[in-house]
Formats: sequence, structure tokens, C-alpha cells
Amino acid sequence: MNKKRRFLAVDILLIVMMIAPILFGIVLKVLTQPATEGIAVTGALVYFTIPLPLGGLPITESQVNSLLVILSVLALCLYLTHGIKEKAETRRQHVAEWIVEKVEGLVNENMGRYFSGFAPFIAAILALSAFSSLLSLFGLYPPTSDLNIVAGWAILVFVLITYYKNKCGPIIYAKSFAQPVPLLLPINIISEVATPISMAFRHYGNVLSGTVISVLVAAGLQGLSSLLLSWLPGFLGEIPFLQVGIPAVLSVYFDVFSGCLQAFIFAMLTMMYVAGGFPAEEYEKRKLKKQKTVKVN
Repeated sequence: MNKKRRFLAVDILLIVMMIAPILFGIVLKVLTQPATEGIAVTGALVYFTIPLPLGGLPITESQVNSLLVILSVLALCLYLTHGIKEKAETRRQHVAEWIVEKVEGLVNENMGRYFSGFAPFIAAILALSAFSSLLSLFGLYPPTSDLNIVAGWAILVFVLITYYKNKCGPIIYAKSFAQPVPLLLPINIISEVATPISMAFRHYGNVLSGTVISVLVAAGLQGLSSLLLSWLPGFLGEIPFLQVGIPAVLSVYFDVFSGCLQAFIFAMLTMMYVAGGFPAEEYEKRKLKKQKTVKVN
């Protein structure tokens, strides 16, 4: 009985840990968000700035919300794996195993067995991106609408791409810029630099455009409702009836479907660029040559 109570208590604590960061974000926004009139499409709010020798480090709404998403995702992972056993007996373990199997299958299918260890990283990208976009459902600023956040992810992926391209040494990496013909050297260099830029702007642009469109449509429906239905008696003429339903449908598309789709696209691009830049054949040749050298010695 005591074990069941302790197990239930831990479950409740983990659920609270999942919900608490979101509630904290909502309270923080209510306390700090300045009042606006009409349509307001602004960037992330700057809470304060940390002075540094080379300039200040602003702590923004997108940074704080990113941390809140990480804490909620961490609590969700702990909840799904709480009480895990060799043989699945609970629904949460079935869900956890299903997620692991799907992500591992996705990585093995798109990257190959050599990159099977990438599954946790890809799962983290999917979760962080998707849940960051879904914050808009709670009225919070989605970190994926901030270019600085998404650019940070893209730079991290670019470092991984460069690392795996250098697996056979910097000389092979440098020669790859002159393939298939040396005349393509400038284009290949530009393409290399453009990789993180395109990844960042694609993700950021799609999420931000959805937010802007939703705000503009909601504001337009409010004005149209006031224009067409202002003849209604009393307070009924002030109710924006046309805003009921349509913004919610747009939110389902832009916040849920489009947000999750962009997370999937970012993860797919990560797998494609990392696996595509890895010189597998050359790496295997060097690996076999090294093994033969060791055996001879």
C-alpha cells in the first residue's frame, strides 16, 4: 500500500512539474505584458539585460519560454518512464515504447544504422520544436517565432554536419568543395554557408507567418462584425460574433498542424544533411585499412 501511495505521489508531482512551467509563463506574461490597443504584432519581450564587457545580454521572453518548454518536456519524459518494466504493463510505457520505436525507425530509415545513436537527439529536436510552437495555444510567445532561437538550433546542426564531414580528415572535406568539378567551388562554398541560414529562416518564417495571419484575420473579423452587426440592440452590437469559430480553426492549422509539421521538417533536414555529408565509403575504407595495419603490427 505504501509503495502504491509513493508511486501515485510521484506521478502527481511529475504532472504538476509538467503543468507548472506553463502556468508560470502565463502569470509572467500577465504581469509583464504591456497593454496594447488594436493589432499588435511584436517580437519577444525583453525582461532585463545582463551587462557584459562586449555588450549586454538580453534575457527575452523567447529564452524564458524555451526553458519552460524544456522543463515541461523533461517532466513528461520522467512521467512516461516512471515505473517502467521489462514488459510493458501500463499505457504510459506503451506510449513511451511507441515513441522510441518510431523515432529509431525514422533515424535508421533516413540516416542508416551507423547513426542509430542519433535517435535521442532527433526526438529532442522534434519535442522542443513542436512544444515550443504549441505554446501559442496558451497565449504565450512561441520561441520558434524568434529567429535567434531557431538560428541557434541551426548552428548546432551545422556543427554536427561539419563534424561528420570531417570524419575522414580535413583534406577530404576540403576536396569535397571541388566536386564534381572544380568550377563549382564557389557555389559549393555558398551552399555550405547557406545550409544553417535556410534551415533557420524556413522554420522561423513558417511559424511567424502563421501567427501574423491569425492575428490579422481575428482583427479583421472583429471589425467586420462591428460593421455588419452594430445594429443589434444593447451590448449585443459590441460582441464580435464573427470571431467565434474561424480564428479557432486557423489556430488548429497554424499552431497545431503547421507547428508540428515544421518540427518534423526541421528534424528531417537535420537527418538528411548530417547523413548526406558523411563520407561513408571513404570512412569504411580507412577503417578497414586501419584494422589491417593493426593486425600486421
